[in-house]
Amino acid sequence: MARKIVIVGGVAGGASAAARARRCNEDAEILMIEKDEHVSFANCGLPYYIGGEITDRKKLLVATPEKFETWFNVRVWTHHLVTAIDRAAKTVTVLDRKAETSKTVEYDKLILAPGASPIVPPMDGIHSSNIFTLRNVADTDRIKSYVDLNHQAKAVVIGAGFIGLEMVEMLHHLGMDVSLVELAPQVLPPLDPEMAHMVEEELQAKGVKLHIGNGLKGFETDGDKATAVQLNDGTSLPADLVILAIGVRPSTELAQAAQLEIGKTGGIAINDYAQTTDPDIYAVGDAVEYRNGVTDILQRIPLAGPANRAGRVAGEHAACDQSPPIPSVLGTAIVRAFGKVAAVTGCNQRCIDAMDYKAHHVIIPAKNHAGYYPGAQEMVIKLIYQPADGKIIGAQIVGGDGVDKRIDVIATVIRFGGTIDDLAGLDLSYAPPFGNAKDAVHLAAFAAQNDLRGIEAFTADPPEGDQVVDVRTQAEWDAGHLPNAVHMPLHEIRGRVSELDAAMPTTVVCRGGQRAYYASRILRQNGFDQIKTMSGGMMMRPHQEKKRQIQEQVK
Repeated sequence: MARKIVIVGGVAGGASAAARARRCNEDAEILMIEKDEHVSFANCGLPYYIGGEITDRKKLLVATPEKFETWFNVRVWTHHLVTAIDRAAKTVTVLDRKAETSKTVEYDKLILAPGASPIVPPMDGIHSSNIFTLRNVADTDRIKSYVDLNHQAKAVVIGAGFIGLEMVEMLHHLGMDVSLVELAPQVLPPLDPEMAHMVEEELQAKGVKLHIGNGLKGFETDGDKATAVQLNDGTSLPADLVILAIGVRPSTELAQAAQLEIGKTGGIAINDYAQTTDPDIYAVGDAVEYRNGVTDILQRIPLAGPANRAGRVAGEHAACDQSPPIPSVLGTAIVRAFGKVAAVTGCNQRCIDAMDYKAHHVIIPAKNHAGYYPGAQEMVIKLIYQPADGKIIGAQIVGGDGVDKRIDVIATVIRFGGTIDDLAGLDLSYAPPFGNAKDAVHLAAFAAQNDLRGIEAFTADPPEGDQVVDVRTQAEWDAGHLPNAVHMPLHEIRGRVSELDAAMPTTVVCRGGQRAYYASRILRQNGFDQIKTMSGGMMMRPHQEKKRQIQEQVK
């Protein structure tokens, strides 16, 4: 099927579209146009090259123009910018940025992959020579050149999302004194506050100075350099290096000029096959809206995975007029911050509130593999589900090794509309170095099953007036306990039930929840019918306190 396919932009979505289009149609003429030097690079690996974990710069270049031409017979024009689309004539106007000349190129099918640009707030000093954004290889080279000469610099990272945290870790690794600024009241806004707080503690333990809930006001400058970052509360942070990681804005200018529909969240509107409102024009990547797999609403989800998958669909459909639809997206993401790994999929609490969902959750700690096998690490799982049918709608995990495996398992269950019973029944691999016979995700599902079956009830904090029973050891009790709690270690509880009032509402507490559950079962079968366990136990108490503080701020 002879046709001319023009692709605007490379990297994840555009490059995937080009390769898939060729695999599906050997007769098509395919041209990929990229405004910068590099057409396909590992943008998620850029911070790790700056920090020295990736040492070979060539490893960042996933596919060169030469590779596209020799492997896929795809012509590539770098340093070329598409400036206009004529939908009626089915042409694009292309500016050669080096020669400063323009030409007109015809297309049968057009695929837009313009990506997104870093948000750079308009303020004095923002374009200082030592203030950087990180979006492409050229940005990386500029930052790398600077940090290689300034290992002892004071660095300020503005924005505590995924890229911001990765840059904090890498700059700290290089020996810099790092401050992190975030306007939101927590790091990692996709996580709920109590889960994000665990990451904040890790950052502080490594010496990172946190300025949370405090926005950027401006810069102090000396010539062409910024010397300090000014915050809204009047704080002035000395700065030799500033990284702007505030977020990204979809590059929709070309689509808007061509009068293609823009969705409610600001991304290009597409159908299930990546077609825009013009069926001969497709769009993929960070500039478009995807369908959320939980809420079924359209939203921007600027992640590499969705961009690659959408590019594959667009390339096939543009090449032969048919393809599977773009799968829905859950926003599954993961980041490392020193010794902690944080991951998320599906709905968080803000999503639940916005959609007015009825949702329950459990929080449980669990080991990544058998506790008796050396090197076991603890993770904390927050599993979110609907009480009516047990359908899982979200999860967050913070821990060390093994977080990636568990978030992917839960994301898979959500993708297929699974329930807590489905998760509890998964037949997962087990050997002591890799997991437990009852895996961490099984334990979370078991707790959720207990909740929905009325076997166990959970509370973040003991309600006022509750009888509180702490079933931890004496050493744990001595290290700190709730006021007005009764200390009754688990191994003593059967012989001391008579010391408690079965008519009173009762909350049982331990470190993480397991012993409290055992004790609650004993008490329930001894006539205590108003009994709860503290979700996540005393281990989660400081993190729940952070959540309460944020909720009070919002009020």
